[in-house]
Amino acid sequence: MDYTHNPARSSTISGCKLRHTVGRNATMHLFAHTRALAPSCFPVLPMHHAPLLIDVAGTPLTADDRRRLRHPLVGGVIYFGRNWHNREQITALSAAIKAVRKDLLILVDHEGGRVQRFRTDGFTHLPPMRRLGQHWRKPDTKDKTGHHAMQAQQAATACGYVLAAELRACGVDMSFAPVLDLDYGNSSVIGDRAFDADTRVVTMLAQRLIHGMLQAGMAHCGKHFPGHGHVRADSHTHIPVDTRSLRTILDNDALPYAWLNQTLAAVMPAHVIYQKTDTRPAGFSPRWLQDILRGELGFGGAIISDDLSMQGARQLHGQPLTLCEGVLAALDAGCDLALVCNQSVVEGGKVLDDLLDGMSEAAVKGRWQASDASEQRRRTLLPTAPALPWDDLMRSAKYVQALERLTAL
Repeated sequence: MDYTHNPARSSTISGCKLRHTVGRNATMHLFAHTRALAPSCFPVLPMHHAPLLIDVAGTPLTADDRRRLRHPLVGGVIYFGRNWHNREQITALSAAIKAVRKDLLILVDHEGGRVQRFRTDGFTHLPPMRRLGQHWRKPDTKDKTGHHAMQAQQAATACGYVLAAELRACGVDMSFAPVLDLDYGNSSVIGDRAFDADTRVVTMLAQRLIHGMLQAGMAHCGKHFPGHGHVRADSHTHIPVDTRSLRTILDNDALPYAWLNQTLAAVMPAHVIYQKTDTRPAGFSPRWLQDILRGELGFGGAIISDDLSMQGARQLHGQPLTLCEGVLAALDAGCDLALVCNQSVVEGGKVLDDLLDGMSEAAVKGRWQASDASEQRRRTLLPTAPALPWDDLMRSAKYVQALERLTAL
């Protein structure tokens, strides 16, 4: 089985051929920390940290996709629009990924509104989250105080259930939702993805959306810690800088994370520099991730980096970062998992192959230490019960009721 792309040398272990770039002893050292996540000819070994979340090239798996997914440092796959043709195809793709390794997480950015990867062949067009906040704020009559707020919370639960149940019926394990950013009106990249400007409204609606996702058996990820809504720049193309004080951020943007610290399964930090707290973007900052998120706010779930191919993650202290350096910086700062998007379609995936080689070498040379705790957090994001098949879902009373509540918005 191939674990890296360099065909320069090979060795055989218990009948399994390995290709590697760092030598037989180094490869054996790496596998000495793995579990039997790939070939059955490897012995069952202690849990191995698989921190990389990568993408695949198209609608079926290619041989290169399979090779990369077998790599013990790969922990999951994120889908994009190019991976979608219809429900039958995406379900088959999900099954093919699980056939490579059952423990691989299958993820997607599927929030509703303008961030929804699957929109055809029966998928519900989910509203942007701002619409839930707007419904909350509709004026009530005197005899129905709080009526619209309660309706908005019911709709958020329904939205979370429909979102998660439809995805799970197609083999997707997890969506990167909800957005916990505050809607200051400053950020075009956040905009109507945010529920509201009020931390209390954001927290309550997010909690109900999460509840709906959990009803469908899906984990979730709050983003973008500690808050992306106040900066104008888009971290996909720039490195935004937030000039506010730590106290201001903790008393506003970060409050949903504090209030939901026992609820959230995962958190995604922002590629934003909060310059009065740290000169590093939050996703590269031990101050933000270890001292504040884990220490002060008491969060114990998985920390997943935002896409490390984004411009906001391609330099540190003014110096450019390679993709491998960015992954190592994120993991060193306190991320459990590192998300790397859209690299399978660049130069035939050479960037991903170089990353896998670089991470393997970093592990061997001690520049990165695997973490059993991080691996355990990754595995808690996997579903624990089978999904309802699509046709059964369409006929279920719970799903039909959830659709009715969304339609009433």
